[in-house]
Amino acid sequence: MIERWCFAPVALGRIAVLRTLAYLFVPLDVFLITPWALAHRDVPPALYQPLRVARVLDLPSPTHALIVVLCVALVGTALAAATGRAPRVLGTLVAVLYLAWMLVAMSYGKVDHDRVSYLVLLAVLPTVGPARWGDRTLSARAGWAVKATAIAVVCTYFLASWAKFRFGGIDWLTGATYTKAVLRRGTIFSDWTVHVPYLLVLAQIGTIVFELGSPVLLFLRGRWLTYGVLFLFGFHAMVYAGLTIAFWPHLVALAALLPLENLRVPRRSREPAPT
Repeated sequence: MIERWCFAPVALGRIAVLRTLAYLFVPLDVFLITPWALAHRDVPPALYQPLRVARVLDLPSPTHALIVVLCVALVGTALAAATGRAPRVLGTLVAVLYLAWMLVAMSYGKVDHDRVSYLVLLAVLPTVGPARWGDRTLSARAGWAVKATAIAVVCTYFLASWAKFRFGGIDWLTGATYTKAVLRRGTIFSDWTVHVPYLLVLAQIGTIVFELGSPVLLFLRGRWLTYGVLFLFGFHAMVYAGLTIAFWPHLVALAALLPLENLRVPRRSREPAPT
């Protein structure tokens, strides 16, 4: 039964769309969303504090040349992989290069948890093989890739609640975390909330409830799963509007739970032009 759940077939067309989204996101991430990662090329090596993965793999300390070469290789490979050619080879290279890029980016005191599900997505996409937009052929490999990504998405939410209790204790629920966030990063859409008694405390409680309940996503199907995913997109849109915080790579991975196989590449009509 577990095997049937893990490998529930999914249309190959969804994988094709996911590859386009995931690989085209790489240059956007490198140059627009987290440009500070590339800026590490000019940071003194003494400030480099490698993450545990980098220590286990005994990776060299990043230098100016190494970071520039890694950046060029990552972006170039991602753009090539977005074409859909050689999905296993190019996809594997993108997954490895992006992991290396994240180890460089996050080894200077800042670690973002919104990268986990996206890293999993990059790791599983090459395992599926060829896929085309609009292909309705069901594949157990595609199903496993989607399920693995879904588990990573759920873990991102569920473990976030565990981290809140780990570092803030039960008092996190009634603390001033959201109040401080609004005072520091608030916009016209959220500034008013600090003047409504208990509103942000209720928002914190609501956040914990939905994070703890996120495993439900793994068992929803059909339109109910779509509704659940759209709710999460709405939640992130609200957070961005109120605090200008967005988990962009996580949102790319979250899209794996949508029926993307229904998207098709428009084809030019073969009918002759009217005279």
